[in-house]
Amino acid sequence: MSPTDPRAELRFDGTPVPFVPGQSIGAALMANGISSWRTTRVEGRPRGLFCGIGVCFDCLVTVDGQRSQRACVTPAHPGQDVRSADPSTPLPLPGAADE
Repeated sequence: MSPTDPRAELRFDGTPVPFVPGQSIGAALMANGISSWRTTRVEGRPRGLFCGIGVCFDCLVTVDGQRSQRACVTPAHPGQDVRSADPSTPLPLPGAADE
């Protein structure tokens, strides 16, 4: 499957999500009825696309193991593993995986 394949899919929390080549991850999620993929730290309010241009950081996801990626400006690619983000989970310390 290539990025130009009209049947392209990524996986969101383990579920296949089809997308149109050229869409961002956020656009692909919204086009498939997924409008919220993380919550606020204090009140647990749902978050997803808000500004849609990479300014507000409300749409953070983990993409292929890379945390805090903005879904609104990250291009969708076939086979990507996209995970909803838990803002309460601490980021790993640099070098901690090497110990």
